[in-house]
Amino acid sequence: MNIQIAIEDLIDKNAKDFEISKLFKNYISEYKASLPELFESSQGKDFLVKHTKTLDKIITLMYKTVLRRMFGNYLPMRSSIPIAIIALGSYGREQLCVHSDIDLMIVYETCDGYKTDAIIEKLLYLAWDAGLKLGHRVHEIRDIEKAAAEDITIRTAFMEARLIIGSPFTWSASQNAFTNIRHTDPKGYILAKIEEAHERRKKYPSSMQPNIKESVGGLRDSQLLFWIAATIYGVTSQKELIGTVFTDEEYREYRIALELLFRVRSALHLVSNKQQDQLVMQYMPRIAKMLGFKDERKMVSRLLEAMWRIDNFSQIFIKKIIRPYLYNEHDIAAYRKQRIGSGLYLINDRLFSVYSAKNDNIVPLLEFLSKLEDKPWRFDPSLLGRFTYATVPYPLGKKGLTLLRKLFERQHSYSFLQLFFEAGILHQLIPAFRKVLHLPQFDGYHHYPVDLHSIECIKALENIAEPFIADLFTSLTLQERTLLKVITLLHDTGKGRKQDHSDVGAKLVVSFTKKLGFSQEEQALASLLVKHHILMTTVAYRENLNSEKTLYKFMSKIQTEKNLRLLYVLTYADVNGVGPDTWTSFSANLLRELYDASMEIAQQNERISDAAKRLAVEKRIKNRESFKALPRTVQKKVLSIESNLFFFKHSPDEIIRIANEARNVKRYHYLLNIEGDGLKIQIIRRVPLNLTYLLGKFAYLDVASMEVFTLFDDLKFFKIDFLHLPDADSLQHIEEIIDNAFDMSKKLTLEQPRIKPEEITIDCEHSKAYAQMNINTTNQRGLLAYIMHAFDELDINITAAKVHSTKTRVRDYFLIEKQNQMCDNVPKLISILTKGNN
Repeated sequence: MNIQIAIEDLIDKNAKDFEISKLFKNYISEYKASLPELFESSQGKDFLVKHTKTLDKIITLMYKTVLRRMFGNYLPMRSSIPIAIIALGSYGREQLCVHSDIDLMIVYETCDGYKTDAIIEKLLYLAWDAGLKLGHRVHEIRDIEKAAAEDITIRTAFMEARLIIGSPFTWSASQNAFTNIRHTDPKGYILAKIEEAHERRKKYPSSMQPNIKESVGGLRDSQLLFWIAATIYGVTSQKELIGTVFTDEEYREYRIALELLFRVRSALHLVSNKQQDQLVMQYMPRIAKMLGFKDERKMVSRLLEAMWRIDNFSQIFIKKIIRPYLYNEHDIAAYRKQRIGSGLYLINDRLFSVYSAKNDNIVPLLEFLSKLEDKPWRFDPSLLGRFTYATVPYPLGKKGLTLLRKLFERQHSYSFLQLFFEAGILHQLIPAFRKVLHLPQFDGYHHYPVDLHSIECIKALENIAEPFIADLFTSLTLQERTLLKVITLLHDTGKGRKQDHSDVGAKLVVSFTKKLGFSQEEQALASLLVKHHILMTTVAYRENLNSEKTLYKFMSKIQTEKNLRLLYVLTYADVNGVGPDTWTSFSANLLRELYDASMEIAQQNERISDAAKRLAVEKRIKNRESFKALPRTVQKKVLSIESNLFFFKHSPDEIIRIANEARNVKRYHYLLNIEGDGLKIQIIRRVPLNLTYLLGKFAYLDVASMEVFTLFDDLKFFKIDFLHLPDADSLQHIEEIIDNAFDMSKKLTLEQPRIKPEEITIDCEHSKAYAQMNINTTNQRGLLAYIMHAFDELDINITAAKVHSTKTRVRDYFLIEKQNQMCDNVPKLISILTKGNN
């Protein structure tokens, strides 16, 4: 549609205003609908310029239409009408995004020959009726400077003014006013804009879901650089500063980063179909596809890198530009007295550098840092520039690594690590960070990308707020604190790979600690802690801390009390480094509970070793296809079986077979084996078993061994081996005895065995939940049945039993639940077992 011809046609027909505004509205709607197609062929700044130029044409046509309607065929020259239509803000910069407000300023001069107020009013109503989202100002020329003086935002907008259409004389008069504004108290304006930016950056810190416009490294930081440069130098483009403020190469990297922000923001507006500047997760997949990225993670990583570049560039060169405005030249002599290194100064407790120093080697700079007082430091952007453009040799070399270790040995290392990150050299000094630089973590938990999270963990480590954990950290030796700081920094550097990040990180930390001169033992410790750095939170938040199996399994991985202390401090730093308010009283209590409970059992090396052995068996079970074929609920139940001995006594295939049988048992199930040397009975029961009756009826066969294990879902597993075989024709009778053994009313008269008190050992401190009883006595027929009878009489429940008999001796082991006042009944139990044998 040729809109100009259509408008002329409506004017000739003396059409109503709403008909003309409708025509514009349809035209604008069609144009907006075409923007996604335009974006496919033209992205970045080019897309914004084309969009801006189109809006220029629309507003120009609107202005011409208003004049045509008002003056008819007696249209005067536009230069004689004292009105100028001016673009401001992002529209003035030709960076207007799709759904952003169109900032217009209409400047006029009062003239008796023209009804300027009527022209302006008709233009604004036409724009509004046509659906343009205007942010407008109307000023008489003489009021421009007054408006700028009243509001710093208005003054800033005037710096980006661009003529769209109107009188060149009015525009020239406006430019003169803008020039006067620029020269009015530039220092006060610059300081106010810097303070404004400081507050903005606190409100919108670095994030994995950044605000493209307002966040640290966003478009506002780039614009601040332009506003300051325009105030001081009167430039109309940052590019004009090449060769005087920064080099072409420095500007090129910054400009590439800025281009990506333009692309992402435009795509965000198109996808959300509104003025949306925060890149939230719901829009990321579509935007990544529009921009040609493999996935949203890669796109966000590139975006975070670009925002880092803009932040770095703008910080360094804004300070370079404004330094003469901040410091009086008469004070230079005084500043020279505050020199503390080659081109390095300490002024008002902040470190500065001259801008003339270029291409330093990083090693002397590290040496300078290592000699500073051990306290948190603040660094001026001039020093940031010095580190940004320093040369970092690869490999770093022995001296550089020694200096790095010295920085880790300090009580306060965080400010240096933050400096290295902001200077873009962290990954050069510590190669383990190469793969995780600007790497987002979309896990619903972490607030920061991996690199920033790692540095935040160091900040947390150096500022422990929990007194108990702080005491643990300070009680460590310098060597241990230094190692722990390195571990804390590198604990997540294994992310971004296909393999488990803890396993990869464990290898990376060994490599780096070796370079720093730590011993092999310390390297192994670093590897262990990184490998298990999420173990403590996983166990504390997800598992039953009252379960001894949980605690022993946990300690089997951590191994020693020292390792537990180190892991606890590491976990504190890791949780606090996630983001604000992640360390809560709830999480603190859980972790402390796990720490205290684990420390109680840390001395029991034998059981910890059993737990480690158990994990190895579990691993073999998990690798079996028959196990993988089980329902997931059954898999979990199998691995939750409390007894380690059950796993040691049976092969993986036997365990899976028993589990398969058990999950189908309604009341009880048993298997008989009458081949070989003696009878073997295996029972899985859900209902109570009268074990006293069963063993008493089979006493004539002599028990060789017995095992009792609690499985899951109230199921128990019994395996009883006898020394002798029954008669071949008695199989039916044996089955009847077993079936009758599930009748708890069955009673037998049992012969009192001969057991001496010294042959019984009962350890009520075996563990929190269980006591252990050992009997080492003469082998006697019916002995085991009588022991079971004693347990029944006192209502004692055995969880596991291991019975071994020879012709002359028995060595019986029982794991007993500490319930029904079991430990209080120890004298009574011994009395029953040894009756008449004292």
